[in-house]
Amino acid sequence: MKLCLINHSFKYELEKLIRIFLPFEKVEFSDEPFYGDGTAVTRLEKGEKTVLSAVLNIYGKTYSAEETLSDTDSDYENECERLLAVALYRCFTEASGYIPKWGILTGVRPAKLFSRLSAAYGDEKAADWFKNALLADESKISLCRETVTSEKRITGLSLPDSFSLYISVPFCPSRCSYCSFVSHSVEQAKGLIPRYVDLLVREIEKTAGISSLLGLRLETVYIGGGTPTSLTAAQLSSVMSAVSDNFDLSHLREYTVEAGRPDTVTEDKLKAIKSLGATRISINPQTMNDRVLERIGRRHTSEDTVKAFMLARKCGFDNINTDLIAGLPGDDYVSFKDTLSRVLKLEPESVTVHSLAMKRASTLNINGEFPEAQAGKTADMMVEYAKKTLTEAGIFPYYMYRQSKTVGNLENVGYSKRGSECLYNVFTMDETHSVLACGASAVTKLREPNGDYIERIFNYKYPYEYISRFGEILAKKDGITEFYEKYSADNK
Repeated sequence: MKLCLINHSFKYELEKLIRIFLPFEKVEFSDEPFYGDGTAVTRLEKGEKTVLSAVLNIYGKTYSAEETLSDTDSDYENECERLLAVALYRCFTEASGYIPKWGILTGVRPAKLFSRLSAAYGDEKAADWFKNALLADESKISLCRETVTSEKRITGLSLPDSFSLYISVPFCPSRCSYCSFVSHSVEQAKGLIPRYVDLLVREIEKTAGISSLLGLRLETVYIGGGTPTSLTAAQLSSVMSAVSDNFDLSHLREYTVEAGRPDTVTEDKLKAIKSLGATRISINPQTMNDRVLERIGRRHTSEDTVKAFMLARKCGFDNINTDLIAGLPGDDYVSFKDTLSRVLKLEPESVTVHSLAMKRASTLNINGEFPEAQAGKTADMMVEYAKKTLTEAGIFPYYMYRQSKTVGNLENVGYSKRGSECLYNVFTMDETHSVLACGASAVTKLREPNGDYIERIFNYKYPYEYISRFGEILAKKDGITEFYEKYSADNK
């Protein structure tokens, strides 16, 4: 699609808006108007008032919309950008027949934006802005309110010297067709795993030494991936022993290990995880429809999920999360309802409902115009049903985030029974405090104590890079000390 920017330069937000409806469309830019098929002409014209207009030519039809703005508006530049987005959004909703419930909002953390607006102007004005300026649906505004309330209870636990620890295990038994994370199948990477585990232990030890010298307070540990239970029980024990042997766990509030794929869950692994301090695990079926599981490349069945869950209960786990995905290829509304019903029979403490993050090669089984937007209609029904059903079951939303190219521009929501929320999820999504991260593709996120400044340290993405350049990764850890020496001194 060619996006024409006439008398303005607001291309970033407008390009993101196009991707709500056409997530894989290549967008080219022009400062001259073109009106052929596959063009969007956006224009800013000054006169007695500023007129912000959009003309969309797509699939042989033309759609237009315009907004006006006083030239004396106190937030003139930002309002010009917003109103151009509104005009283009109205063209796309008319063309596609789909009205995304987040309106023109494309950010990752809508609840954080709502919280900031509410703190500055009050809850009602924040809700009014979301509804009338961003065109968000009442259901999403309500979701923001609920998650903000829950998040505030959790973020209030953090102190200026608090931090969380993230450990990456980027291996899976097989790669799911929808996956966009950095992970390798065990078959492909089997030879790398022993060396990877050895180096990961060394990085954990180094990170623990730094946190100890800085006097930091460890609040939560999260071992994710990938699928950490792709490792053997002995390898898991090595990683977790490195944590317990080197970190001060006296302030620890939570310790999560993703048991992820049910086909990797065994009694010896669960016993190792439990004995070495984990308080919470996640067993993730994604769907309980065996036909869909096969299609997306999962090597387990719905019955495997039930068996893994029961085994975890037998091993003493009393805080288990299950992940589901709305909008999977081949899934439908009736099947999703059945999945949720079967998961609730397991009585999990929390359920995380993700919206499918589409890959360019995804097959959505929908032909014709705006296929991804049409798929969004079904996914929206799924997530709305999940919210209603889980809430009625006493499992409430407590955190939320969004990803790019998510079907229907929808969200990912963590639901939990009161008191079983994943604190790490809230801390990291809210950027409450520093997260020290170990492993391939892990990102250390340093937050200024008593301030808002964030600095990141990136590990190399792939296991082979992690192994071959491990010395550089250890050297980067010195950046943690440098950050705290600079910012802690400034804020005491």
